[in-house]
Amino acid sequence: MSEPVRFVSRGQVVTVAPDVPHTMTVLEYLRTRLRRTGSKEGCAEGDCGACTVVVAEAGPGGGLKHRAVNACILFVHQLDGKALFTVDDLAEAETLHPVQQAMVDSHGSQCGFCTPGFVMSLFAYYKTHDKADDSSLKDALAGNLCRCTGYRPILEAGHRMFDAGKADRFAPLEAALVAQLGTLARSRMLQHSTPDGSFIAPRSTEELADTLAILPAGETWILAGGTDVGLWVTKQHRVPRSIVYLGRVAELQRITDHGESIEIGAGVTYTDAFGAIESLHADFARMVRRLGSTQIRNSGTLGGNIANGSPIGDSMPALIALGATLKLRSKTGSRSMPLEEFFLAYRKTALQPGEFVESVTVCKPGRQSRFGVYKLSKRFDQDISAVLAAFHVVLEGDTVHSARLAFGGMAGTPARAKQAEAALTGKRFIPAEIETAVTALATDFKPMSDMRASAAYRLLAAQNLLRKFCVEVSSGGKISVEAAE
Repeated sequence: MSEPVRFVSRGQVVTVAPDVPHTMTVLEYLRTRLRRTGSKEGCAEGDCGACTVVVAEAGPGGGLKHRAVNACILFVHQLDGKALFTVDDLAEAETLHPVQQAMVDSHGSQCGFCTPGFVMSLFAYYKTHDKADDSSLKDALAGNLCRCTGYRPILEAGHRMFDAGKADRFAPLEAALVAQLGTLARSRMLQHSTPDGSFIAPRSTEELADTLAILPAGETWILAGGTDVGLWVTKQHRVPRSIVYLGRVAELQRITDHGESIEIGAGVTYTDAFGAIESLHADFARMVRRLGSTQIRNSGTLGGNIANGSPIGDSMPALIALGATLKLRSKTGSRSMPLEEFFLAYRKTALQPGEFVESVTVCKPGRQSRFGVYKLSKRFDQDISAVLAAFHVVLEGDTVHSARLAFGGMAGTPARAKQAEAALTGKRFIPAEIETAVTALATDFKPMSDMRASAAYRLLAAQNLLRKFCVEVSSGGKISVEAAE
């Protein structure tokens, strides 16, 4: 039996019509079905931010959790049980919203094509902050591109929008919206049929395992954040028979502290994982800050980045260097494995039919642990890595007791540099004694050349990053990270 997909917009419950394909994006739905054309399509891949909307869910403590996301790679069926805010909604009242007024007062728009996306990113920031600071404001806008206005007046608007206090007409309506969302909450799995296929949203790992056991693997997509899957639709025009959505599986949204380790559910977004990771490994958190944009981190998940099997996924080398383990599950049971054993070949993983990634577990650092992550890319923000290097050494005094060196962009899969690790073990971790390990990297990897970097550059960069890490550890300080990266 097909059940309706429902979400809240402008205080009303919107029921998605049965003829809406299960791969229709929120952006297409807004523009073609609701005729709300304020949100724009620029890239259709989550890079430019012109399509930014804000999705709200009931959060802990009875309030609302507002998050900016890219409507161009979010499927409309993912909105089930949530609330949607668009730039058209802000324009409904007789007076401008403080965010819009600040953009006007700061002359933050010229051609105006990117402006709706900027407004919605600023709106999400406005709903989650009491005042602006330059660093977090720039992070919030890093996923929005402007080709004519420049960013100074837009950043100025981000500060000025707080001048009127919280003159937000949506705030008094939040309690009613939370109650309204409660009426949409489901007590069972969503199964929705469309003309092209089905959209299924289990509520537990047991339901998820049972569902995947009966669906044909080749015709079924497992959807978490959609930051890559969305492009399969918008760029490759692929249509699966079934989409199984993980966003309502309660167990996959948990972060569990086990004392000596932390377990992160496969459905936890980068934004939610950030705080837990930052408290353990500051360098990992700095890398996550450069992984995509705020919109991408609000949607993308750590588990999805792993299950995708991409050789350039930034999180995998860092997790491998930390000795992370995966928990995989299917209807027949669970199994665990070291993360580096999960990647078999280019885009090929150890997942069996009907199996899914349940969680990733990362050990907490010991007193003698030293960990560093370095990302080399053409842009600082929102760019694919040419090389991603992650180093983790455990020292006894200044001697290496154990070493784990992992790289992305150097091979068909994220991989460890085992020859270099062996060359480091038992040696003093000082610049004069690591050159054997540096040389061994040429044995560990034979990188390829592509648009991002040549093979020679990749190898030299990897070697120099190991040297840099050693200098930083042995000297006890960072070396102009921003300039070097």
